[in-house]
Amino acid sequence: YIHSKLPEYFGLLPKADLIVKRVEAFREQDGAPQHYNPGTPDGSRDGVYYAHLSDMTAMPKNEMEAIAYHEGNPGHHMQISIAQELEGVPEFRTQAFFIAYIEGWALYSELLAKEMGAYNSPYTDFGRLVTEMWRAIRLVVDTGIHSKGWTEQQAIDYFKQNSPISEAAISAEVRRYFAWPSQATGYKVGMLKIIELREKAKLALGEQFDIKGFHDTVLGGGSVPLSVLERMVDNWIATVKVK
Repeated sequence: YIHSKLPEYFGLLPKADLIVKRVEAFREQDGAPQHYNPGTPDGSRDGVYYAHLSDMTAMPKNEMEAIAYHEGNPGHHMQISIAQELEGVPEFRTQAFFIAYIEGWALYSELLAKEMGAYNSPYTDFGRLVTEMWRAIRLVVDTGIHSKGWTEQQAIDYFKQNSPISEAAISAEVRRYFAWPSQATGYKVGMLKIIELREKAKLALGEQFDIKGFHDTVLGGGSVPLSVLERMVDNWIATVKVK
């Protein structure tokens, strides 16, 4: 369904295909997050959405739709594939990786999918809200660990008190935050900035605002720092205004 709706929201579309696989047995872990591995720039390997299936109770079914949009289209697969397929820019621009931009786009994509007509069941839309709440909890837990000196148990307890996420997933997430400071905060920070820039463009352009033009601006330069992204959107607004 989402694939058929993409041309209504994007002018830039990825050429690379997306496939879905189970995580290999040697690295599969109960409760570990689903994730995306990019394909190759030359198209010899497709992008892959990997799912951990060793414990089928660790991924609630109502969250699976939102995570699929996050990892696949219009999320990571679309953004990273478009970046790798860019022409006329230095090669490093096609491979750059800024967490707030990349994960912010993927989290924004979960919400965008709803605007595109997804989540037809209240059950799966609740799952989307759970994943968004999950990302908000990260802001507190990551800060607690690395600024306030929280223990692993304190972080786990806060997660349990504020979300319906499974215990196996909570444990895996908290260990990830210990190992990778500030990475988790990038999701929400990036999403909020993209939403802010979209609202800024809508206010500035009024009836001239075009969602396809906005999305192509956000995706058309590869992964960039949020300050550069804002400059790109400002330039797009100025260009549209003079047409």
